[in-house]
Order: sequence, then structure tokens, then C-alpha cells
Amino acid sequence: MSKRTAQGSSSPVAQALSPEDTKKLLYLVRNAKSIEIKASVPMREHQESSLRIGIDAVESQPRHVYFFDTADQALNRAGVIVRARRRPGGRADTVVKLRPVDPAMIDAELKRSDAFKVEVDAMPGGFFVCSASYKGVATGQEVLDVAQGRMPLRKLFSKEQLAFYDAHAPAGLDMNSLLAQGPILLLKGKHRPKGYKRGFTAELWIWKDGKHILEFSTQCEPAEAFQVGLEFKTFLLDNGVDLDAEQETKTKTAMQKFKDEQKKGRRARKMGKPA
Repeated sequence: MSKRTAQGSSSPVAQALSPEDTKKLLYLVRNAKSIEIKASVPMREHQESSLRIGIDAVESQPRHVYFFDTADQALNRAGVIVRARRRPGGRADTVVKLRPVDPAMIDAELKRSDAFKVEVDAMPGGFFVCSASYKGVATGQEVLDVAQGRMPLRKLFSKEQLAFYDAHAPAGLDMNSLLAQGPILLLKGKHRPKGYKRGFTAELWIWKDGKHILEFSTQCEPAEAFQVGLEFKTFLLDNGVDLDAEQETKTKTAMQKFKDEQKKGRRARKMGKPA
């Protein structure tokens, strides 16, 4: 990838896309590999919406999510995300993600890799953003070893992921200097409810202070994006999901909470109290 441009856009909740935003979205969809259509549910409606749609929480799988960044989130400001997730059975997955990106500027050879994905995320309210992700696998123990300082972070990622990181992280920011932030408890399940012909995913992210985000999402090919988006929106509205409510994104919320924890820790240390 030789160039990156800001191709994300945000409009007020429930407002139709402007002609300019519509043109940007069409451009991104044409050049992406997949589309993920998402909607977050207001906290007050989490249980009611899940029961109404018929989500079987018992079938959800737990994960622990870790983000890696500097104390002042230099990576996040540069649009780079480094993440690892521990999964049941001793497995784990990793990702180095860049967003926003201009999908047309990504090297064709990189696009051919099965581990590399260019995807557009779209949410109610006119928000959409294109990202490029290099995925990898690890073991749950390796993620724990990194999070607890027993193994260098770079050993968790493939050489292709490391090259992607080195190409886009701020100059001089060694991956091994990043701090582990988390874990966040994630419950994830795939569902095919009655009245909706496609499967979709439900993710519940839970923070230690009780904050939680419930997100419903479905993926599709670029050619189906607008039809699937309309059907998904209609299904959620028919089941009482308030799509006019403010949408919360998981990563943005996670990074803000990490920032708040850092500030709280600094204040506690300044006052000589335990963080």
C-alpha cells in the first residue's frame, strides 16, 4: 500500500446520506472485498432486543480482547490497531488493522492474500469506514504471555503482519514497546433468527465497570451491499431495535475507556493512592 486517505464519513443519526457521502460509499463498496453492516443497541434495550429476536445467549462463545498501544495512544491516532483475542480451546487470533484506507490504493498482491481483508463497515446514521486488516493466529497462552510481559509482542504476529505494521505505524514506534490494554470480555454468537433469511452475528462487549455494548452485524459481498443493508435495517426495526439511538463502535469505546483508566491511574499516583 503506497497511499492512505481518509475515506470515513459520519452524519447525524437517522439522516440520509448527502450526495457527496453517497458517492464516497459507492466508491468504497466497489473497491472493497466485503461489507459488514452493523448496528449497536442502546444499553437499556440489550436484554429485551436479544429475547425478541431470539438470540440464544447460551450458545455464545467467550473471548478476551486485548489492544496494544502506547500510553498516549499514538497508534490509535495514526489509524493503526493492534489486537489479539483469546478464544476457547487454547486458540487465539491476531490482527493489525489500518483505517481509514483508500481501497483502490492497496497493492494488488496484498489483496490476493487470504489473510488480508479490505472491508467497509456501515452503521445507521450515515457512518461508514473502510479498513484493511492483516489477520493471524496464535495460541491463547502466547497472548497471555505477551499481556503479562513474559514474551515480546512481535512474536505474536506473522512476518507479513509485522511488515504491515512497520509500514504504517508512526516512525520509530517499535511494536515491542506497546502496552497491553485489557482484557475486555466478549461474548460472540452467530444466529439465524426466524423472519430473516441471512445469518448474523451478535457481540456483547463487557467492561469491568459494567459498561457493555451489544452489536448486531451481518456480512455480504459488495454487489449485495445495498439490498442486504435495507433488509437488515428492516429486520431490526421490525424487532423494535432503536436505530435512531446514538451508535457506539467497539474499538472507539475501548480506546476511550483505556484513556480514562490511564488518567485515573495518573491521578491516583499523584495523590499517593493505589491505581
